[in-house]
Amino acid sequence: MDKSNLIKNIEENRQSRVITYITGDRQPFATRIADDVIPVFNRHLENIGRVKKISLFLYTRGGDMVAPLRLVKLIRSSCNEFEVLVPYRCHSAGTLIALGADKIVMGKLGELSPVDPTTMHPYNPQNPLNPQQRLEISVEDLNSYFLLAREMAKVKEEEMDKVFTNLTEKIHPLSLGNAYRAFRMGKMIAEKLLEMPKTKKLSKEEIKKVVEEVTSRICIHGYPITRDEAEGLGLPIEKAKGELEKDLWDLYEIYAKEMKLGIPFHPLEVLGDKELAEVRYAGAYIESDELSDQFVFKGKVQKTIRDNRPAIDMNIDSQKWEQIK
Repeated sequence: MDKSNLIKNIEENRQSRVITYITGDRQPFATRIADDVIPVFNRHLENIGRVKKISLFLYTRGGDMVAPLRLVKLIRSSCNEFEVLVPYRCHSAGTLIALGADKIVMGKLGELSPVDPTTMHPYNPQNPLNPQQRLEISVEDLNSYFLLAREMAKVKEEEMDKVFTNLTEKIHPLSLGNAYRAFRMGKMIAEKLLEMPKTKKLSKEEIKKVVEEVTSRICIHGYPITRDEAEGLGLPIEKAKGELEKDLWDLYEIYAKEMKLGIPFHPLEVLGDKELAEVRYAGAYIESDELSDQFVFKGKVQKTIRDNRPAIDMNIDSQKWEQIK
């Protein structure tokens, strides 16, 4: 079946209206959850109208920490019940969106992940000759640095100030402060999403447990939280079975094939024998039964000579959301 029929099948199964949101992970066209999706989602929601239930079919490797809060509030304003459908990866900011749902429907390969905000250091101290190169600072890496000092190096508590001072000599203190701010923001947003009025209200103890697990205790950013583990945390998990699970996976595979998810891009695939070729790639999708929006990269690939050797240049001229229908 094509996407349209699969979406209709899932809508009938769930007695809901379905919106799909796919962010791509194919370099150099990878996309992330961000605030620019808010007006795009609003277009789909206004077309659907207020309904009893909305199901968000979601595949993402993560993104902005604030966008999930705005997106969940927007969707919930158009329905009585909100659920997230997870056929495969729903990481980081995607996990935050799931925390705001009444129900999280997960296939057998469905996975959430910890929420580990990453900020950028102004430059990479390991490569001072390239001031344009920025260093990602993971909050969990910072936590692990101090754990390493305490548990492996056996640094005494009264000497931990020296460990911190040594870190500030490598990374600007304001960058460290920014990373800690991102950590606090991740916890606050996770808590706000879990506290939203839902069909099944979590207790304060359950909310605290989930927040600690997804923001602090799991120390590997890409760690897959399976549906059994998510259920063990107290999240409202439903395990997709039978026809529903097949439809969810089939729909994911259509997007994966169209977007060539996980397959590295090489300019020769569009160049072939030509000297110059145009590139058009959809790096993200937001779709419902009647509407389709794509985040489109447009540019050019050209064969050239550099330092007396053949080379390939690629320039991206534009990247923006486009209404397909």
